[in-house]
Formats: sequence, C-alpha cells, structure tokens
Amino acid sequence: MTLFHYALVDDLITTEEFQRRVDEKIEECGDLVDEPTAAMMVIGELGRQHVKIKGLSGKSSLFSFFGKVVDKTEPREFDRADGEKGWVATLLLGDETGTTRVVLWDEKAGAAIDVAIGDVLEIIGRHPGKSTKEIYALAIRQASCEISCTLPAPGAGPGSLSDDPVDLDAIVISVNEPRSFTRKDGTAHEMVEAVIGDDKGAARLVSWAPELLRDIAPGTTVHIIGAKPNHKSEGRNYSLDEKSTVTVTDAVVLIPFTPLGSVSDQGVYTVKGQVKQMQQPRTFTTRNGTASWVRNILISEEGEELKLVLWGDFALVPLKPGDPVEAYHATAKPGRTGGIELGVGRGSAFRVPDEAVQPIVFTGTIIHGPGCTFIDNGTDRFLIDGSYLHGSELTVSGLLKGSRIIPERTEPVILRQEDVLAHLHRFNDGL
Repeated sequence: MTLFHYALVDDLITTEEFQRRVDEKIEECGDLVDEPTAAMMVIGELGRQHVKIKGLSGKSSLFSFFGKVVDKTEPREFDRADGEKGWVATLLLGDETGTTRVVLWDEKAGAAIDVAIGDVLEIIGRHPGKSTKEIYALAIRQASCEISCTLPAPGAGPGSLSDDPVDLDAIVISVNEPRSFTRKDGTAHEMVEAVIGDDKGAARLVSWAPELLRDIAPGTTVHIIGAKPNHKSEGRNYSLDEKSTVTVTDAVVLIPFTPLGSVSDQGVYTVKGQVKQMQQPRTFTTRNGTASWVRNILISEEGEELKLVLWGDFALVPLKPGDPVEAYHATAKPGRTGGIELGVGRGSAFRVPDEAVQPIVFTGTIIHGPGCTFIDNGTDRFLIDGSYLHGSELTVSGLLKGSRIIPERTEPVILRQEDVLAHLHRFNDGL
C-alpha cells in the first residue's frame, strides 16, 4: 500500500525520503498507527489530501479518496480478447458530494465478496483513459472513518448498479428521427433516441428496435416493460430491444424539476425557468466537418438564475425574453467565466411548454431580431421558425402556438404599390 501512496507524491520527493518520513511518523505516534495511515499523514503534510468524490473530475492521473459502499456487484468471470479468463466487480461509492463507480479487476474483484453495503473504503485509483465516469482501483482497504452519504437528487446521478431490466411509467418528452448504424457483422440497422420523464426525473432512452417508438408522439404517457439501465453514462440511461414493449397508458406521471439554486457544477438535471437574457446562435464546425450551432441563454426562476448552453437544433429554437422554457436531462459543469453552465445537447430535450395551437394564414415581412426571426404585417408580429431572407414578404400557412408560427407552407408575395402604401399607413398609425 505504501508504494501506491507514494505515487501520489512521486513528483515531490524520492521513494527513500518518503519511506523515511513514514517510518518517522510511525515512531512519533508510538506505533499507534499502521504504515498506510502513516503514509497518508505524510501525504497530507505534503499538501496532497484525499479528494471528495466530486473532486474525481480533476486532471490528476491518480486519486485517493474515501467512500461509503452504496451498491455492489458480485465478481463476474469474462473472456479476454486473448482467450484468457478475467474477473471484474463494481462498487458504487458515495460521500456527501456525490457517487462514483469503482471497478475492481481480476484479483481485486474478490474484495467485493467481503465488502458490505454501508462499509467505508479507502481507494487509490485512476480513470480509464480520458473517461471521468469511473475509477479503476489500484488499491483498496477498509477504513474506520464515518461518511455521511446522500444519494443524488432525482435525475442527477446513479443510485444503483443493477442492470436488470425494469418497468417504467413515463412521459415521452422527445423522439428523434431514426438513425442508421452498421453492426460489427456488417449488417445495417436503425436505432431511435428519445428523452422520457417519470417521478424520478428525466432519462435518455435508446431503442434498438425503432418500431417501439414509431407512433409515439411527444407528450404521450407510456408503460415500458424491459428497459435496461446503463450506468456507464451520466444521468439516467435506458435501452430497449426486441424483448421490450411500449404501450400507451393513462397513468398520471409528474416530472420533478430541480430548483435552479440547487444545481451543482456536476451531474445531470431537469430545470425550468423564464428566459432573462439570450445571445444570438453562433455557428461552428464539428469534429466530423459538419456545421452546427450553439447559443447561450440565461433563465431565472424564483429569484435564482442559471446559464444554459443550447447545442445543435436547440440553439435555433425561436425565443424572446420572458418565454418559459424547460430543459431535460442536461449536463452541468463549471462555467468558463465562473458560475455553473447547464449543457443542453445530445441526450437532452429542450422545449417551450405547450401553448394553445390553432391554424393560421399570415402575410407579412420577415424581420431578423437578436437571435430570433419575426414576421410582421404592421399590426401583428409573430416569431417564426425557419430561415428566411430579411425583408422578404411571405404568406405563411401553418400552426400558431402562442406568439410563434410553425410554418407548413410558405409563398413569396408579389408586392403591389397600393399594398405597400397601406402597410406604411398602418405602421404610422401604430406609432
């Protein structure tokens, strides 16, 4: 264990100096502490303290922390790529700042048998590659300290390691278009991503059997049988396959929203508020060379404020100050200029709550505003979805939702002199 502890300070002192200080610490304490405890005392004096679980997202290559066992899996045998047998077990550890998955490989997996729910462990480990979602344990031991462990708020993180399929009553918040993919055997298949919500919050849902969600409209309450949890991604994640079923139900489901002031700089949250400030969408090029968009807005609710970063098509949703908005399954992180940012992108949903919908035919002039587009006839003005040339005259047929027109068909207007004069008169009368 001492060599592992030394790895936490190997950039500060030599191995010999570290061992000398550990032996000296044991002697100072009259042999009342063991070598690992003395090693941690030396590390503390060198400024390398244990981190809280929240601090495991840092850039260090090696971490040491304490955690209470919240859940565990039994050791499982598997076949390696080279044909050799291996063993793996997983622990879910928590403290007052959150939870993390600790993976035990091979000989360390056996330790899961002797670990009980509620035990406090000291872990030394590292992240696998660039992932910060879990820790691979290099050393593990029982600890005598007490830890107050609070499970994450609904929707903010995992609370179990079980991958047994579950049944859910949930509201379908959004459903994406089917997406094609190629399996390892070279065959082409489709999958559908959706966002659902239940009494625990929002969750990402991936259906490998697209027909299960084919005729399900957003806002529909469904009963899902055989949703398999995926604990490797942040937030709540489920997948469906051919053994799953999705049926419409009349069950009453209420989705909880996290108060804006309770959002921390880690985790996945579902929030709502009113648009207070907004920037115009900005275009950028993704890693695969395609164009996309990003937009920053500020929302408020009950005296609290929160920054949202809208990615992709979410950045193009027409908005104006005062609009109520909802963001589901959005990922929090520290903001680049301070505070907290909630990223609304893949695996999230973003919407303006449903308003009364009615058909409309409207003729007017397209006007580009700050981050939004209007159509104005001199008397009435509506937000309009889509990209149109500033100053162009259009007749739009579609649906009116509150102050927004969702176009179904547009036609250019051929201007006549008398129409222009009448438009100017109406404009002047409105001043």
